Amino acid sequence: MYNLIIYIYLLGVAIASLFSEKVRKMWRGERDAFRVLKEKVDPTARYVWVHAASLGEFEQGRPLIEKIKSEHPEVKILLTFFSPSGYEVRKNYAGADIICYLPLDTIINARRFLRIIRPEMAFFIKYEFWYNYLHILKHRNVPVYSVSSIFRESQVFFRWYGKQYSRVLKCFTHFYVQNETSKRLLEGIGLTNVTISGDTRFDRVLQIKEQSKQLPIVETFVGDCKNVFVAGSSWQPDEEIFIKYLISKLGGENRTWKLVIAPHVIGEEHLKQIMSLLYGKKIVRYTEVAAADKVSLQPTAEPQQLKDADVLIIDCFGLLSSIYHYGTVTYVGGGFGVGIHNVLEAAVWEKPVVIGPNNQKFQEAQELKTVGGCFEIANYEDFDILMERFENEPNFLSGAGQKAGNYVKGKSGATEKVLSDVTI
Repeated sequence: MYNLIIYIYLLGVAIASLFSEKVRKMWRGERDAFRVLKEKVDPTARYVWVHAASLGEFEQGRPLIEKIKSEHPEVKILLTFFSPSGYEVRKNYAGADIICYLPLDTIINARRFLRIIRPEMAFFIKYEFWYNYLHILKHRNVPVYSVSSIFRESQVFFRWYGKQYSRVLKCFTHFYVQNETSKRLLEGIGLTNVTISGDTRFDRVLQIKEQSKQLPIVETFVGDCKNVFVAGSSWQPDEEIFIKYLISKLGGENRTWKLVIAPHVIGEEHLKQIMSLLYGKKIVRYTEVAAADKVSLQPTAEPQQLKDADVLIIDCFGLLSSIYHYGTVTYVGGGFGVGIHNVLEAAVWEKPVVIGPNNQKFQEAQELKTVGGCFEIANYEDFDILMERFENEPNFLSGAGQKAGNYVKGKSGATEKVLSDVTI
């Protein structure tokens, strides 16, 4: 049944590739993977295979990759992606020796792929359970580890109709899961090769903080303003709330806040929507005052232009994790839509984090709320009340930031836990 579904899916992807550029990239990339492997694989080398579905899973796997490379430089890393949103962004990542798409999980593809690469071990990050690849790896006695995985009762493995498919989990040598619930669910279906190691994303955000960029443009914009609101990965429903509150506090002699917005979508239409909400305020777009080839270096504009601005719009990618450093209060978008984005990138800087209501599936958000480092709002009224507390109660503000930072530090170490068990 699984293989029938895969072939139906394969047909669907082929058809969808005629209409979608994203699907077309994936389709071409999967077919091109074997050419890449034949050209680049050294048959005499030792390979460790790390598979990440997309960009988020890559960020979880990155500390693992870099620690393996630093401690075992003789080992080569094969990094595979399923989604273009991961591959296209990280196809030139220097930490891996070979990077390609993972061909779709047919028996023929899996046999051919593993025959070429012959990995000594494999790490599957978080939510990856490819039936044919895993069974062939097990048959070949290749150790396979599930890292930063998280399981929920609603998943197919724990339903009566998923009993047959759940056998795929027996192909893993060991599970390094994020929480007690995941361990309990796996034990409930007879799997005891489970360790609660936590989430390697905490190691990654601490690593990002240590390697963070200095951003002279942002520093000049902030100047001596004591209150800076940094909104990351925001969508229109988020922006309508925080801009409504801040609009009267931006600009003029009575200015009490400055605003930095790094929207999730940086298309011109969305940027125009943001600017229309900020009508009458002095707005600077990052790329308008930055050198085109090195956007994080010195501003090309006069410093006074940045100092006088009320709002800085980040209309490029790759800077957000460093920008949170400059905030007094941070806001992570997506909570009024499909779900919040990465709250850890803000919390690691010891800043209070504000999020929208759609956050129930994000364990780190739930835990951050519990410790008092993150705050959920459901509407403008909630936001207004919260911001008034931040403005009028300095101990509440600083305490929330400290709790956020301590939470991240206290959850680090998952990478070390995994690799202390694994023999490479």
